[in-house]
Amino acid sequence: MMQTSELQWTSQEQSIAKTAFDKAYEREIKALVQVVRDQASAVANTDDIWRLHDFLSARRHELDGKYDGREAALIFVFADLVKEGWLSLDDLGGLDPLKLSKITALTRMM
Repeated sequence: MMQTSELQWTSQEQSIAKTAFDKAYEREIKALVQVVRDQASAVANTDDIWRLHDFLSARRHELDGKYDGREAALIFVFADLVKEGWLSLDDLGGLDPLKLSKITALTRMM
C-alpha cells in the first residue's frame, strides 16, 4: 500500500487542491467573522473583551495548524475539512481516485 507521503500530485491535482484548500479556508473564515460579529455585539465589559480576545487567539492557533498546505499533509487536511463540513468530496473532484478513497477512509476514522 502506498504511503500518503509517497503520493505524487500532478500539476492539475495541485491546482484542484489549491482551489479546494482556498475555498475551505474562505468558508471557515466567513463563518468565523460571523461568530466574531455576534460575540462582539454582546460585549458589555472588560471580561467580555478578553474572552473574545482569548477566543480569537485560540481560533488563530487552530487555523494556522489546520491549514497545512504541504503535499504530504494534504490528504489528512482534506479529510479533516470534509469531516468538519468545510469541503465536500465534490470540491475535490478531479483528484486521483486513490487520493479520494484515502480521504474518504480517513473521514470515517477521524
